[in-house]
Amino acid sequence: MGRIFKGTPPRLPVIFQSYDAPLYFVTFNTLLKRPLLGSDAVHAAFRTYAEAGLKFNVATGRYVIMPDHVHVFARIGRDMTLRRWAGGLKQCLGRKLVELGHDPTTIPGAKLRSFWQPGFFDHLLRHDESYSQKWDYIWHNPVRAGLVARPEDWPYQGEVHPIFRVQH
Repeated sequence: MGRIFKGTPPRLPVIFQSYDAPLYFVTFNTLLKRPLLGSDAVHAAFRTYAEAGLKFNVATGRYVIMPDHVHVFARIGRDMTLRRWAGGLKQCLGRKLVELGHDPTTIPGAKLRSFWQPGFFDHLLRHDESYSQKWDYIWHNPVRAGLVARPEDWPYQGEVHPIFRVQH
């Protein structure tokens, strides 16, 4: 039986038009959960891409890079779409993975050849408490995975641009 990969669910822009520069919680995975991302070089590439986002009115808040997936909070301004920003981030990290000697995953019998599972999960945050709750949960991911004893010991996490509130 072949695998079916779903794309990103459609957005409902009319409902959320009142939010200026919405804050998203985004998660994306490596294809077949390959543990490729836990390295200083991938972390540096992530931070470089995130820091450049301000030119496009994108603020990258807190994040955790796990070996096989990334959790990140991003505030997306009017000059960018979430899909374009996340696609650019995947391309940036993919180039770094190639530089490090990794090959994209190929699934036998499928046309897909990529480092990434298609699409991404995103959630539009509407309350400050959900931001802190979600951050606390993802910050502890490396502990739950048995990678470190304390979340602050995980080297591939941090904050690029401080985001203090969900809404301005």
